[in-house]
Amino acid sequence: MEADSATGQLREPRTERGRRTQRAILDAAAAEFGEKGFHESSIVSITIRAGVALGSFYTYFESKEALFKALVADMSGRVRDHVAPILGGHEGGAVEAEGVALEAFLRFARSNKEIYRIIDEAEFVAPEDWRAHYVTTATRILERLQAGRANGELGLEPDEVHAWAIMGMNVFLGLRFGVMDSDADLGEVAAKANALLQRGLG
Repeated sequence: MEADSATGQLREPRTERGRRTQRAILDAAAAEFGEKGFHESSIVSITIRAGVALGSFYTYFESKEALFKALVADMSGRVRDHVAPILGGHEGGAVEAEGVALEAFLRFARSNKEIYRIIDEAEFVAPEDWRAHYVTTATRILERLQAGRANGELGLEPDEVHAWAIMGMNVFLGLRFGVMDSDADLGEVAAKANALLQRGLG
């Protein structure tokens, strides 16, 4: 589920203080939308939670809708930024790398449970960003699989079906063991899921 949306763009602050303010608004929005949903949340409640003036909100976001779109892109980017360094340090093969990526995502999901409500709502509030989130995630998975195939690691030619199937598995494992269950051994969950890939893709 690691991705970056191309449609929800952030206004880049020019100062460190501005970056901190924007980050505070995004973090407050994640908590607010995660708890109440898009329609029950308000700009006022978000700025109060962020500890910033209402006027500061409009320096960075045109509307609640614009904030939500930016948040989808931001959360996608945070998943990517959480998973990428862990994958970068992995020295095993392509299939094992998918298990590493899954475990990293599960840990992110457990610490950021609001991502599920926000991404689910994005289908209706920000459909282009919702689509971009999943398409980009699947593309990243497919690129990793294709690299593994080129290295002679996979016994089949990976395509979009394989990438979306892996992403679907990851999403629902994150829901079950990241969001619903705070006690499951995430390493064990990832290992069991990866064993399926080993047999199916090896």
